Amino acid sequence: MRQKTIAAVLGAASVLATATAVTAQDLNFDEYRQMLADGNPAELFEMEGEELWRTARGPKNATLEQCDLGLGPGVVEGAAAQMPRYFADTGKVQDLESRLMTCMETLQGIPSAEVINGKFRQGERGKIASLVAYVVTHSNGKPIAVDLSHPKMKEMYAMGEKAFFYRAGAMDFSCASCHGEDGKRIRATSLPNITTAKCAAEGWGSWPAYRVSNSQFWTMQHRLWDCFRQQRTAEPIFASDVTIALSVFMAGKGNGGQAVWPGVKR
Repeated sequence: MRQKTIAAVLGAASVLATATAVTAQDLNFDEYRQMLADGNPAELFEMEGEELWRTARGPKNATLEQCDLGLGPGVVEGAAAQMPRYFADTGKVQDLESRLMTCMETLQGIPSAEVINGKFRQGERGKIASLVAYVVTHSNGKPIAVDLSHPKMKEMYAMGEKAFFYRAGAMDFSCASCHGEDGKRIRATSLPNITTAKCAAEGWGSWPAYRVSNSQFWTMQHRLWDCFRQQRTAEPIFASDVTIALSVFMAGKGNGGQAVWPGVKR
């Protein structure tokens, strides 16, 4: 059964890769988005993540099956839809990636530095991406429900809002330069207006995602890193406060909207 699933997903990836080669002049945008929605190769990463979740690893030779993502040890169903959130055991607001790092360090003995200092899709950083794909799949179709009542969540929301509008870099860009108005796009990619609840939900609720243009799975942490890179400003450290704060801002803005995870993008 799983071999059939892999074959189907690989077939979908081939079709989607072909779709990305079609220019904007040749293809209606609605048709283009429908082609992307017809198959999602992120399932391959989700399968890898499930195996990693259940496999004993690290100096402590333990699995992640007791990892608490906020709903109790080992509960993944609906967990991603309620993150980022404040965790009393760390005294921090954490997004999914940083919380998985905490679980890997405490349960398995794998230092967070191996993820923070790692490279995209390599080593423990790559394993985090697959684990993210596994966890978010269990919140697909659920409403975004981020609790902003804790004082530290309010602080992070305010920080994220400030960072969203902060202009920096050689191009004097902010997040809002691309995501602060309706109707913007880059080539065949629509840019959601994150300042509105509906579009914030669409933006936040469709990442992490598989990118068919380069056959890669991107977590939200990587998506935000690339946004800073495109601003031509200082690139943030993986799982830094500013990236988590931006996630709190986007998720909080999108509360009540539907999560469609993992997404599939151009």
